[in-house]
Amino acid sequence: MQQSENSRDDRQAREADSTSSSASETIISLENVTKRFPGVLALDNCRFDLRRGEVHALMGENGAGKSTLMKVLAGVYPKDSGEIRIDGRPVDIPSPRAAQMLGIGIIHQELNLMNHLSAAQNIFIGREPRGRFGLFLDEDALNRQTRMIFERMRLDLDPGTLVSELTVAKQQMVEIAKALSFDSRVLIMDEPTAALNNAEIEDLFRIIRQLQSHGVGIIYISHKMDELRQISNRVTVMRDGQYIATVPTATTSMETIIGMMVGRQLDNSGPEIPDTSGNDIVLQVKGLERGATIKDVSFTLRKGEILGFAGLMGAGRTEVARAIFGADRLDAGEILVHGARVSIKSPRDAVAHGIGYLSEDRKHFGLATGLDVKTNVALSSMNGFLKQGLFLDQAAMRDTARAYVRQLSIKTPSVDQPVRLLSGGNQQKIVIAKWLLRDCDILFFDEPTRGIDIGAKNEIYKLLNTLAEQGKAIVMISSELPEVLRMSHRILVMCEGRITGELAAADASQEKIMQLATQREAAIA
Repeated sequence: MQQSENSRDDRQAREADSTSSSASETIISLENVTKRFPGVLALDNCRFDLRRGEVHALMGENGAGKSTLMKVLAGVYPKDSGEIRIDGRPVDIPSPRAAQMLGIGIIHQELNLMNHLSAAQNIFIGREPRGRFGLFLDEDALNRQTRMIFERMRLDLDPGTLVSELTVAKQQMVEIAKALSFDSRVLIMDEPTAALNNAEIEDLFRIIRQLQSHGVGIIYISHKMDELRQISNRVTVMRDGQYIATVPTATTSMETIIGMMVGRQLDNSGPEIPDTSGNDIVLQVKGLERGATIKDVSFTLRKGEILGFAGLMGAGRTEVARAIFGADRLDAGEILVHGARVSIKSPRDAVAHGIGYLSEDRKHFGLATGLDVKTNVALSSMNGFLKQGLFLDQAAMRDTARAYVRQLSIKTPSVDQPVRLLSGGNQQKIVIAKWLLRDCDILFFDEPTRGIDIGAKNEIYKLLNTLAEQGKAIVMISSELPEVLRMSHRILVMCEGRITGELAAADASQEKIMQLATQREAAIA
């Protein structure tokens, strides 16, 4: 009861803070901003404003225009028309450097740091303090200036630590420090918690609240509804490149916000979980070992089953998938496909045995982002498109890609569109199309909905269920417990490289999964 009252007080306080802000406290406003790309109207007369010391959430489905609008504000893209005002004065932002000089910092979902340099060197890259005669780097001054920023953030971090030695959460803090080193008054955060655990998210929220107290305005892009309740004052919703509405977080239901995002009702109910216990075993692994990351892992996967893999970050779930797929070499263990022992020493071997792997990092390991849609769909089946063993049959590739674009409802102007220009959800569907074309019997989906919006998530869920109904055997690795509980026929939980428990769908709960994920099996009833 006390917790509920505290939560209500927090919401009322945020609402009061938001409504008490006047137009004179507006730092940035965008009006009638339009941006076109070849074949795409990405922004259509959009508007947005940010007040001093607020967290303003920007929401919408993938492809709604959120990131494009923020890249216009950050000087990455030039606007075609419209107006940007800072403190009421019209400004032009022709480059990221110009945005930084105006006090606008952006932290992209894919962090932009140099791993071989220290935290301090990354923060002041190109602006390093120099010693006498300006010839040599003043390392002491560099670390001292960095330490002052860290102290402002109440961050316990050695400025001299190499970025490669930092966790993703700490790397994100370095990005924030880098933005603050430009005296940023505006901080844009794009999916900042996508790769963080609960403790790291709480630490990030502490930093955000501290920045708010210093008057920094924060634009927060996220698909996680529970986060927005905790951290934001207002929410602006975009859809199909257009501004829909701005509402106070505290007094607006998540159902209302979702309705504005998708423009339709979503079916959030999971399907009835079928009994697959009698189905044929298509994959069996015995005693898998790899260093300290995989320790005596054994399990079975049946035809038509969605087997959920749950656990905290670093539990070893991705490592197991990569090892089975041949991306990492095993120290010991057996893999059997359809009852026959197989030797998988490379991804090529895995694909030959009907195993496909959709990586959690689709941009680096699932897609060739510089190539077009049709080429990406055909990537795992190129031999089938060779004419006379020498030339690619472009017409056949185009027809095949169009068929999957229709089947999976991929939003793209054409199959000749570069993949990098598509939204995250549509990129994920292209990776799925690639493995469907290969007709793999066994599919590993690693964080299949990370970084995609709620509408695209529902489409991915329906697709996974359809594949299972067709007899595909699916391993789904996910850090989102509601997703694991909704989708899995059976759930395996990992901790520190080991499988610590198995739960039937009917018996599973978030509490039981977390107990197993922290190796507290004895606490399970």
